[in-house]
Amino acid sequence: MRVFVTGATGFLGSAVVRELIDAGHEVVGLARSDQAAASLKAAGAGVHRGSLDDLDSLRGGVTAADGVVHTAFTNISASTDFAASCRADVRAIEAMGEALEGSGRSFVVTSVTALLPPGRLGTEDTPVLEAQPRAASEERALSFAARGVRVSAVRLPPSVHGHGDRGFVPDLIGIAHARGVSAYVGDGSNRWPAVHRFDAAELFRLALEHAPAGARLHAADDEGVPFRDIAGVVGRHLGIPVTALSPEEADGHFAWLARFTSLDNPVSSELTRKRLGWHPVRPALIPDLEEGHYFAGHSGQA
Repeated sequence: MRVFVTGATGFLGSAVVRELIDAGHEVVGLARSDQAAASLKAAGAGVHRGSLDDLDSLRGGVTAADGVVHTAFTNISASTDFAASCRADVRAIEAMGEALEGSGRSFVVTSVTALLPPGRLGTEDTPVLEAQPRAASEERALSFAARGVRVSAVRLPPSVHGHGDRGFVPDLIGIAHARGVSAYVGDGSNRWPAVHRFDAAELFRLALEHAPAGARLHAADDEGVPFRDIAGVVGRHLGIPVTALSPEEADGHFAWLARFTSLDNPVSSELTRKRLGWHPVRPALIPDLEEGHYFAGHSGQA
């Protein structure tokens, strides 16, 4: 299968590219820079120049493909406008979905488990919180199932981890190192699901090959790691105290990341495993943290 991949040089997308090539697929990745193009060529993938904002380039990439995997999204950080990123994602999904309309081809989009109601175990069939900004991306994508597209949504947990992680966990470590304390909010019992990047990449491939139209899939190995356990590993490896914060103190300590540190988002992937035969085999989040590679370069680590 010739597969067009957005976000193909990112932390997750590069793992998806490798997974697809190893499975015998031909991959063409979206590249907005010479550096990205060179990285794709080095990985054995083809190059399609463009960006998420260039809708014509997206349509061109889709038209020449047998299937599409959409992993690109503007990273969440203090310097990004999350709502604007979500709107751009919807526009990109609409452009690609319309190009696929009536073709029966596979279209795998990236969603998030944080769309689910907090505080209880969410399943693939649990209704999402429509007020969440990224809910529009998932719902818009899945609407193409009724328009002749074999579309599916892979929901990612707050932590997609592994060597080279650029997400929330490295940011938590950086905050802890800078402030000299590893913190959690309240009693720290709120839970983050997690998955290793290579296990997540396998699920994207399985979805591309086998997922039925309209499927919602959960890329969760850990159903829910208590946040205080994450803080505990960080504190031990950095050699700093671990402490509880009140909700009022969280904003000052965690800054833009504060709204995620109290997230209680336990999720099940049981239906996904049964439907696609997905069996994560890489280290879970805490064992991956314990390996120590997340703390390289942080002076004062234990």
